[in-house]
Amino acid sequence: MSSKNTVQVLIGGKVIRLAGYESEEYLQKVAAYLNHKIGEFDAIKGYNRMPTETKGTLLALNVADDYFKAKKQAEVLEEDLQRKDRELYELKQQLVSLQVQLEKNH
Repeated sequence: MSSKNTVQVLIGGKVIRLAGYESEEYLQKVAAYLNHKIGEFDAIKGYNRMPTETKGTLLALNVADDYFKAKKQAEVLEEDLQRKDRELYELKQQLVSLQVQLEKNH
C-alpha cells in the first residue's frame, strides 16, 4: 500500500493542505484544475458579487458536469474498444478458416 502524501496547495488564493495516497503531482494537478475552474467563473460578470455558497454550488455543479461528460466519453471509448476487439476476433477467425481451406485445396 502506498504511503499517505501531504501537500500544501493554493486554491482560490488560499493555502490548503491536502492529504491522500495519490502522488504529490496528482494532488497539485487537482488543485490546478480547481484553480482553472475558479478562474473561468471569475471571468463571468457578476460572479464575484454572488454569495460564497452560491459560488461554491456553481463550481461544484460545473465540476460534476465535467465528471459526467468525461465518464460518458470513457464509456463510449470502452464500447468502441470492445466492438473493435470483437471485429478483430471475427477477422482472425475468418483468416484461420481461409487458411484451413487453402491447406485443404493444396
